[in-house]
Amino acid sequence: MTKLLATTAALALMAGSAAHAQEADWSGLYVGAHAGYTSNDSSDDETLRFDTSLDGVFTDTVRTAAGANAFSPGFCGGAATSSLPGSGCKEDDEGFEFGARLGYDWQFGGFVLGPVVERSRTNVKDSVAGFSTTPAQYTFERKLKGLAALRLRGGYAFGDNLLYATGGVAQGDVQHSFTTTNTANTFVQRGDDTATGYQFGGGYERKLTPDVTLGLEYL
Repeated sequence: MTKLLATTAALALMAGSAAHAQEADWSGLYVGAHAGYTSNDSSDDETLRFDTSLDGVFTDTVRTAAGANAFSPGFCGGAATSSLPGSGCKEDDEGFEFGARLGYDWQFGGFVLGPVVERSRTNVKDSVAGFSTTPAQYTFERKLKGLAALRLRGGYAFGDNLLYATGGVAQGDVQHSFTTTNTANTFVQRGDDTATGYQFGGGYERKLTPDVTLGLEYL
C-alpha cells in the first residue's frame, strides 16, 4: 500500500520569499496534521489457499465427493457479486486519510535529522473471492482502518526548504470479514486484528513563517 499526502499543497509550496533563508532553523519540537489519499496495490492474481489435511500447509485442493476440484471455477481479486464467476467481482476500495503527527528535529549545518510519531485514520479495502462448483461464492475481506507509525526522517535544508527521506515501523488496525452464499458452511463472520510492517518514502517541506510549514510527502 502507498499513500500520497497533501497532494493539493504542491502548487502552494513554491510561493513566498526566501529573504530570510540564512536564518531558517529546523531544530525543535513540532506538531502537525496531514491529509491525503491512500491507494491499494493491484491484486488481480489473488487466490484462496486450503489446508484440508490440517497439517498447517496451505497447498491442498478441496475435492468434491466425486474427486473433482471443488474450486475449479476459479478466484478473483475482489468481492464477488454473485455465486457465479461470470458476474465478476467488485474492485477494492481506496480512500482518504487524515491524522496528526509529533516530531523533533536536530539540525547539523545543512543536515536535519529526527524522529516522528504519526497516527492516521483511513478506510482501504482488500478482498479475494473463490467460486465453488456448488455453485457458491466465498469472499474474504480486510479493511485497513487506521495506522500508527514511528519513523526517522533525515534530509537537507536549504534556507526555508527541506528535502528528506523517512522510514520506520508501522502498525495497522485491520478488520476482517467473511461472506458466502453457501449456507452449509459456518465461519467467524467478523474480527479485528493488527498488522505490523514498515513505511518508507520521502517529502518536501517549506517554511511559510518561522513557525509554520507546509509539505508534500509520499509513503
